[in-house]
Amino acid sequence: MTDEPRRATIHQVARLAGVSHQTVSRYLRHDAGMKPDTRQRVDAAVKALDYRPNLVARSMRTRRTDRLAVVLPSPHWFPVRLMIAASATAHAAGYQLDVVSAEGSTEERIAELADSGQVDGILSLAPVDSPPDTRIPILVSGTYDQEMHGAGELADGSAVSEIVEHLAGLGHRTFFHLAGPPNYTSARNRKLVYLETIARLGLRSYGVADTNWSAQAGYDAIAALPADSGVTAIIAANDGLAMGAIRATTDRGLRVPEDVSVFGWDDEELGRFATPALSTVAVDREAQGREAILHLIATIRGEPAPAKSPRDLNQLVFRESTAPPPD
Repeated sequence: MTDEPRRATIHQVARLAGVSHQTVSRYLRHDAGMKPDTRQRVDAAVKALDYRPNLVARSMRTRRTDRLAVVLPSPHWFPVRLMIAASATAHAAGYQLDVVSAEGSTEERIAELADSGQVDGILSLAPVDSPPDTRIPILVSGTYDQEMHGAGELADGSAVSEIVEHLAGLGHRTFFHLAGPPNYTSARNRKLVYLETIARLGLRSYGVADTNWSAQAGYDAIAALPADSGVTAIIAANDGLAMGAIRATTDRGLRVPEDVSVFGWDDEELGRFATPALSTVAVDREAQGREAILHLIATIRGEPAPAKSPRDLNQLVFRESTAPPPD
């Protein structure tokens, strides 16, 4: 029976790379100030020796785990784009990211995680009424509610005002709104801004359809419009509704955008490749993930919170589905 080979040590890595063991430690912490040639030598030595740091020993010594936790309110929905950006940002700063579900009381799950000693900080995407008093930083994003409906910035409806103003500037005067489900804060906010902007500009709204989020719902609502409605501009609360609206408009013998303009929301990939390509609102969920993790890491390190990006979360994207109305 042969003995298992011993794990390489940080001192062996240092000797092979021709550096001090403190320099290897800086490499393992992803120190951005390390010279590129030094980083390359240490990286080559780590790979040659198949060096794997003893994370348990390091955690006991430094009282750091180099791990962060993101708490989601539900195990059944995952904000993919936000989490990909959050994970990449954490990794670039030398942290691993654990994703856990609250599955009950968010406050109790956070307190349990904090007491476990397994993470250095917690980002909660679920709302927290009263953050528990813990020894590690907790950042509450408020991005989603308990049902994973968009909240906070994701529920901001102000871009609808820009959409209406843009279409009015093209000459449209009669509008219709596909609003989405009223139990979503985002749908309610977009509907409210739509109605306020229509009134402020003295335009005509033929009506608002409180639908679900599906393309079928968008199709059915537009298919039911009277032939003499006069609607030349349709504003949908998501891209699925908008795509259904385009199909229904076409089936009625009308052209998009020559007869009717359609505007969506979310900038889903399918809308970019549709015919016509869909005008929509691009939501920068990646920026949310990056900024939340950078804020949490700064808090852990006792550094000032980084400045938020000056770019708005929601950006209007003008494509082929919008144009001036017919004469």
